Amino acid sequence: MIRTLIKRLWLVPVVLGAWELTARSADSPYLPGPTKILARAYEKWFSGPYILTDEAIDNFVPSLLRVSGAWCLAVIVGVSLGIALGRTAWLADFISPLIEFGRAVPPPAMLPVFLVLFTMGTQVQVATIVFGIVWPILLNSIDGARSVDHLKIETATVFGVPARLRFTRIILPAASPKIFAGLRLSVSLALILMIISELKGSTEGIGYLLNLASNNADMPAIWAGVLVLGVLGFTLNTLFLMVERRVLAWHRDAHRLA
Repeated sequence: MIRTLIKRLWLVPVVLGAWELTARSADSPYLPGPTKILARAYEKWFSGPYILTDEAIDNFVPSLLRVSGAWCLAVIVGVSLGIALGRTAWLADFISPLIEFGRAVPPPAMLPVFLVLFTMGTQVQVATIVFGIVWPILLNSIDGARSVDHLKIETATVFGVPARLRFTRIILPAASPKIFAGLRLSVSLALILMIISELKGSTEGIGYLLNLASNNADMPAIWAGVLVLGVLGFTLNTLFLMVERRVLAWHRDAHRLA
């Protein structure tokens, strides 16, 4: 366990040490060293009575709630619609032009539209995140549903297996590897869109803190926000991989036996 961690993380202290030496030699206000960044992060967000300060709670929690809620909504819409389109050829042919058009639109370009359609704040931010991350989920779900072995479906139909069992026992398991590939892409993309949506017109959130630090020319706070986002992204990705390994354990075992 310790050897594995050393092999995976040995480069981190090397990069941080080189960064610290470079920052001290350059002595530039725009490139603070890791020690200054960590000190600023601790002062602003991690020096409260229960670790987190009031400022951290008031801004980190709303961001996490928004990104998790938007991600869950995108998963529900993307997976359900994707499987339906993947298993229904005529419906896919009918809707494909709309999907190709929608996925080509940059999510930040939809912000002005969402500002008109929804109430300023959480609704706009959730809509921006959902619009941006639903496409990889949807497209991978379509691809996964289409890749199901037709022979298995036909055999189950001949033996009178109900449609519900065909979906839960054949279609969904066979499509799940590609669905999870889309879900993994959507996790990191959701964080990016969370920040973009919070930079404009928001009064809370991590993006708001970054915008506030930028307006105050507080470079250590800006870098501290970037550090928090990096740790958050790494944590979410690690948790997702743990869930993926557990859910798709049967898939890896089947490949080993093959």
